[in-house]
Amino acid sequence: MPLATLQSLTFVGVRPVAVQIEVHLSAGLPSFALVGLPDTEIRESKERVRSALLNSGFEFPSQRITVNLAPADLPKGSAAFDLAVALGIASASGQLAKADLSDWLFAGELSLSGALTGVRSPFALAVAARKEARTRQRAIKLMMPKAQAKLAATVPDLAVFGAGNLFEAAAHLVGHGQPLEQQSHQTPIHASPINPLDMAEVIGHQTAKHALLAATAGQHHIRLVGPPGSGKSMLAQRVGSLMPPLPFEDSLEISAIRSLKGESDVLSPQRPFRNPHPSSTMPALIGGGCYF
Repeated sequence: MPLATLQSLTFVGVRPVAVQIEVHLSAGLPSFALVGLPDTEIRESKERVRSALLNSGFEFPSQRITVNLAPADLPKGSAAFDLAVALGIASASGQLAKADLSDWLFAGELSLSGALTGVRSPFALAVAARKEARTRQRAIKLMMPKAQAKLAATVPDLAVFGAGNLFEAAAHLVGHGQPLEQQSHQTPIHASPINPLDMAEVIGHQTAKHALLAATAGQHHIRLVGPPGSGKSMLAQRVGSLMPPLPFEDSLEISAIRSLKGESDVLSPQRPFRNPHPSSTMPALIGGGCYF
């Protein structure tokens, strides 16, 4: 059948979105079209995919190739779709006839030689894949570059397979040769102690500390007012030491956001703290515009 469907992931801001990649081959002059609001880095993947397939021992079909990235109304910008597009073309052309692609999520950028290079925020991708598996209520396997598979394996309840190149990924899917090794769940690496700053370190400020304790216990907002250097930021930074440990699911979400921001690619049990400049405007703090 000249049609193949695969699954991948992208991010809209920090929100993960599942992307369905459909590859269709039809008669006509040889062409390669990518539709579904692809960004420049995705449109350029046509040349990477073509060279990667040829250099990995596959035939590049001399047909009209149409690749659709659904949902079509969502702008997409990620080179991590390369692996899924290449496997989709190989499957639609009959070169992966025995492969079952329904329970897989693919993420990986291809070099011209067919090697899989690193993807952005592998930890966040693994967290998103785990969430997608829970949404579908079935097991999902994630295939990504081998160099980053161990990091992704720190996310529990997710089967992660690392491939070094396109040929290894395709061979595993059709059961040819030595199968890829599933990365075992690794003990999460913590970036820092849970509460590096403790309220017990603060001398004095009894009224402010009692107010913070009451606000924390009742989950209320609080505003600290005082001249510069009076200890407002010092007290605010230590509010986390008054709170219970961060739940594991929340810790995964927060760590995924930090990974997308480029801050850290490890699990962090720390509650987020932001220290905006005093001159920040209200739209800068909470956002502006209209929300529906």
